Formats: sequence, structure tokens, C-alpha cells
Amino acid sequence: MNRLQRFFASMTGRIFTILLIGMVGAALIATAITGATSNRQFSEQLLERTADRLESYAEILDAVPAARTVASEVISSNVRLQPHNAPSTDPDPEFREVLIKRGGVLASADAHFAQPNVCLPELYGGSSSTSEDGGEQFWRDPEIRKAIDPIYDRIRSRNRPRTSMIARPTCRLVDITLTDGTHYRLSVDTPWIERERSRLFDPLLLSLLVAAVGVLAYFVARIASAPLHRLSDAATDLGQDLDRPPVDVSGPSEVQRAAEAFNSMQQLLKQHVNERTHMLASITHDLQTPLTRLRLRLERIDDEALRDRLVGDLSAMNELIDEGLELARSAETSEPRVMLDLDSLLESLVEDAADAGAQAEFQQGCGAVLQLRPLVARRLFSNLIDNAIKYGGCALVSSIRSGTEVAVQIADRGPGVPP
Repeated sequence: MNRLQRFFASMTGRIFTILLIGMVGAALIATAITGATSNRQFSEQLLERTADRLESYAEILDAVPAARTVASEVISSNVRLQPHNAPSTDPDPEFREVLIKRGGVLASADAHFAQPNVCLPELYGGSSSTSEDGGEQFWRDPEIRKAIDPIYDRIRSRNRPRTSMIARPTCRLVDITLTDGTHYRLSVDTPWIERERSRLFDPLLLSLLVAAVGVLAYFVARIASAPLHRLSDAATDLGQDLDRPPVDVSGPSEVQRAAEAFNSMQQLLKQHVNERTHMLASITHDLQTPLTRLRLRLERIDDEALRDRLVGDLSAMNELIDEGLELARSAETSEPRVMLDLDSLLESLVEDAADAGAQAEFQQGCGAVLQLRPLVARRLFSNLIDNAIKYGGCALVSSIRSGTEVAVQIADRGPGVPP
């Protein structure tokens, strides 16, 4: 859980989450829009095909008056003459608009929906029921369902995929006026239609989509955050070593500008530190000459007690100057790093202090071998050990490893620092 929290709190995790949600959402929206567009186009095509059949039938009635006397007994595939009182339900403005655009005898057509029993009276045993709920009775009737279920089974048995679906017929009543002013009411029905179901919410498809997008989003997030990791590592190393190699200037233009800015900052820091170091070295070096002259003049003072006090103050000033010179030399050193046994270095410093009569003890080692500058490391630990002996009376030295870090402890038994 902690690893997941750290991942989603990182730049990589946030980019991954945004890409995953955005890409999956966009894919689902695009699929839904495509499905809706496909359904609309299918409905439009179905209306056009239905209008074609109706237009052909109406033109025959209009062009061949002799056919009107037998049209009521001629059963077309989908279009039939109906009595003027044939019941309808709701208006169908969409189909009416399609018919009007065709012009001719359909220019003044009016379309309504009707119950299935109006278009398919033979399924009712030849009775064209006028009841408005005849359609619902038709679908609920056990005998009718018993006759229709085999139709579904037969269609489904033609090696159709499970994703297909069967749409029931639609019945419409259309009122037309022929060129001679004769009014007719025609019924037109759409046949049984088999369509592919939308696979938008197919679990397998969704799983594959999320998995593919997740993998892509993860690699994109890693690639996008890699330059930030490089800059972060370089900034961490810069705090330890101003002479570290500059950051590689590569990648997108924004990353290149950031790397160039980082390298420029590193050069400015090095220049600033070198200038301060040179200034400190120059000041401390120049102070040695007047201090030497001052010491020579102090030796001429007759008051021995005053002379000793002044010489002591002068010696303390000399020590401060020596420390400044030592600091300047250590800061501007170009000594290379080498693999160094830390415990051996500390033990040798403790032995040197003990040989000089000081109370020093090496208590614990960790066996660490580190990449250090030998002279700088020796000067560092030697100064700490000398301070512990000088101000605390003893030096208790130990090295401790904790994970990937190594700590050196130099303790003493002095009074400590007041609050």
C-alpha cells in the first residue's frame, strides 16, 4: 500500500493516472459516439428502404387506375391498402419528412405508427383487430408466442454470433393523395431485422482496452518523468560535489533548456565558491605579514605580564588565520576520489592521538569502503578528534552503517553546549 501511495504521489503516477483515465474515457466516448452514429445511419437507411417500397406501390396506384379495384386483395411484400378507419397511434414525423422530400404523390403524405396487428392481420387468423392494445395482446398471446419463438430459434441457429439481436417489425400507416384527388391509407411494415449488438460494454473488450491503455500510459509516464529524475539526481549530487559532470543536454526542447539552465547554475556556483575561496586565502595570507611585524614589536615591551597577554592574543589570531588558510586549501583542492577503508582511516587517527598522550578510543567499526578524497577526509576527522580532545577531554570514535548510509560519530565527555 505504501508503495502504491508513493507511486501515485510521484510525477510518474500522476501522469499515469491522467493518461489512463483520459485515454480510456476518450476511447469509451468515441466508441459510444460511433455506435450512436451507426444506429442513426442504420435507422435512416431503413426508413429510405421502406420509403422506396411505399413510393413504388403509390406510383402504381397513381399511374394504373385499373389496379385500384384489385389492390385491396393484392398483398404486397410490405405495403397494403387499409380502410380509412384503420387505427393508428402516434405520429411519425421522421418518416413523414422522408416521404415529403421524395415529392410526387408522397408530397402531402402523413405518417403514423400503428399496432403490429394492422400490418399483419393474417397472424391474427385473418382478423384485423382495431383495438389499440392489440399489439401488446399480440406479443403476450401464448399461441402467438408459441408460433414466433421458433422463428427466433431458427434465425439464431444460422451460425449467428451471440452478440447479434433480432428487432421486431414496425408498422406504419401512411395517408396519401393521388394526382386525381383520391385518398388512400396504406400500411407499410419493416421486416424482421438482425443487427450486431453494441460491444461497447463487453467485459473482455473493456479489459483489453484498459490493459492496453494502462501499459501505454505507464511507459509514457516513465518517459515523461525520466528527465525530472535525472535533474533531481543531479541536484542531489551537486550538493556533494560541485565538480560533478554536467547534465547531459538531450531530449525535448523544454528538457534541454532545463538541463542547460542547471549546468549554467553549476558553473556560476563553482565560480562563486572559487572567488570566495581565493578571497579568503588572499586575506589570511596577507594578514600573516603584519601579524609577524606586530609580534616582533610586542617582544620589545618591558612589562612582561602585559607582553605575555598580548602575545597570547596574537597566537590565537594566528591560529584563526591558519584555520582560514586550511579551509581555503581544502575547498579548492582537486584531489581525486579513491576507494578508502573508513575504519582503517579512523583507527589510524585515533592511534596518532593516543600516541600523542591524548585520551582517544575507537569503539566500533562498520567495515565500509567509501569513495573519498584521502587528504580531505583525514583533515576533516582529525580536526573533529582534536576538538573533542581539546574541549571535551577525550574522543570516542565509531562508524555505523544504516541501510545505504554511513555515519561517523565522534563523542566526548565535555560539558556540552548550553541551551
